[in-house]
Amino acid sequence: MTEDKLTRNISISIFLISLASEIAWAVENQFYNDFLSETLIGLDQADIVPLAIALLVNITTIVGTIATIIIGSYSDVIGKRKPLLLYGIILWAITTALFPVSALFSFLGAGVVIFTAILFDSIMTFFGATTRNAGLNAYVTDITTLKTRPKAMGIVQITLLVSFLIVYGALGLLVDFIGYYVFFIIIGLLVGIIGILGVKNTKESIYLKPMTISTFQHIRNTFKKKSSVDYKNFIIVLLIIAAWQIGLYVFFPYLLIYLRYTVGGGDLLGGLIIMAVAVVVSIILSIPLGKLTNKLGRKKMTLISTLFFSLGIFLLGLSPELITLIIAGIITFVFYTGLSISTFTWIKDLYPEEGRGQFSGYWNLFSGTIPMIIGPIIGGTVYSLFGVEAIFNGNPVLIPPDLLFYVAAFVTLITLIPLIFAKEIKIER
Repeated sequence: MTEDKLTRNISISIFLISLASEIAWAVENQFYNDFLSETLIGLDQADIVPLAIALLVNITTIVGTIATIIIGSYSDVIGKRKPLLLYGIILWAITTALFPVSALFSFLGAGVVIFTAILFDSIMTFFGATTRNAGLNAYVTDITTLKTRPKAMGIVQITLLVSFLIVYGALGLLVDFIGYYVFFIIIGLLVGIIGILGVKNTKESIYLKPMTISTFQHIRNTFKKKSSVDYKNFIIVLLIIAAWQIGLYVFFPYLLIYLRYTVGGGDLLGGLIIMAVAVVVSIILSIPLGKLTNKLGRKKMTLISTLFFSLGIFLLGLSPELITLIIAGIITFVFYTGLSISTFTWIKDLYPEEGRGQFSGYWNLFSGTIPMIIGPIIGGTVYSLFGVEAIFNGNPVLIPPDLLFYVAAFVTLITLIPLIFAKEIKIER
């Protein structure tokens, strides 16, 4: 595509597919962890919650990256994204709805619950990676230019925030009343319906052509010298993404658990209010942040967002009251949005035309796998060693400590090191 503006149909398709994807990921990133935590607490195994969540996050993200590289490469070879999007979203919706079945094995003990939860999540993650990472990310890169890409990423970021509002707000508030089994079925239906409507509007890029090599040959050819790829800068920008995402995943897998027991008194309501307010503000600012990314440039926007994102995380640990947590949450989510738009746009600028699906897999390695292994290990260690023991509803629980946020804020600042050496492609005006 060479147009300077996104068409209405393209914008709608990006919005709907991305919204379906982000609803599923929002549930997986927080509610799977909370569901597993509550199941283990019910088995009087609160002490192994940090380890169980770290294992869940670590293993499933590896599955996601492998799926993205292989399926993304396959989509490059066949010259099509739409089949990945259609079949992926259907199977993703089904496996999302089935996740709580893992708790049916609780009578066999905590080890079996953890194993089945990881198995079910891994299957769901495979289809999620097929749809979002291999399909949608490559599709967005195919149909955008340097000028239109920040707007497209702004739309994607809006869907992330809207999904937070839907999941943590409207539906999340019902969890304590309807239970997790009904909750996951509703989520599965939403993901399927919204996603299929979005895929209906997609059109393949006219520049996307089938290749004459096999998928695995395409993977082997990845780092053969291509004139269109600045590998050094590509790796540096990937390191930037990995650094701030590691900071995110130090605290994010445990955030809902922290809010449940610090401001919620054992319920989700207080924590969900905080997240909902922060998300609404971030939604309002998403498109302006996309425009600002074009105006200031990817590098400068990343610098500003890194500093304020780190500050927001730090303030979360200092904010024991509802109103101060809301303010800290707004700062954190707004500049999380800024970082996502600037760095994810930046890396897509550097994809080679002939390998956008495949290179989405390497993006996922640095934005997902590496951060979701290192971050939860750091966070889980802090949680295990410094977590606060308490009793809720007669059950012993381990509450994530404030220190978790201070460590995450410090780790986030490591982003500034590779940022010094990164270069961005200048936009012709």
